[in-house]
Amino acid sequence: MGKALSDLLARRRPNRADARRNFDALLAAAAEAFTELGAEVPLEEIARRAGVGIATLYRNFPTREDLMECVYVTSVEELCRHAERLAEDDPWPALVAWLRRFVVYLGTKHVLRAVLSRESEVFQPCRDALYGVAGPLLERAQRAHAARTDVDIDDILRLVFGVTGGIYRDGEQRERVIRIVVDGLRAPAPDSRV
Repeated sequence: MGKALSDLLARRRPNRADARRNFDALLAAAAEAFTELGAEVPLEEIARRAGVGIATLYRNFPTREDLMECVYVTSVEELCRHAERLAEDDPWPALVAWLRRFVVYLGTKHVLRAVLSRESEVFQPCRDALYGVAGPLLERAQRAHAARTDVDIDDILRLVFGVTGGIYRDGEQRERVIRIVVDGLRAPAPDSRV
């Protein structure tokens, strides 16, 4: 995980232990509330879920955008840690496990897109961190002849982003679509290549 990404939260995280606990509780409550209730959830609701007063929320996050950016960075950090844990696993299952976690992350990101744009100071470091951990997972699967070699990580992340951006009837339909994508990423069997 890149230093730039970890520095984004470190600059904001308070030094005192009790203040850090409040900061982290607010981030966890915000991630849950944004996913459940949308980007416009009242900040008072997030403070209530975190077990802190609204003044504590504003002391840590002066604007909704500040809070949303930190939630975004936190989710990207988690995705990067997940990739690092998978780095020594069997290449194909590791890639598929990370892509499934990426789909969960995209559920949060769709909510946060209301305030996040390419101009946000967190956009490029987060993008670089994701590509930096996902690329090696794909390359390992390609070297193991498990994943197609005619795609790169940018192709895959864009494909998954596009597929998960739609509204599905239910979780089963979304899962079927994800399986289709994953099956399409598999390397063709040697006898089926033309």
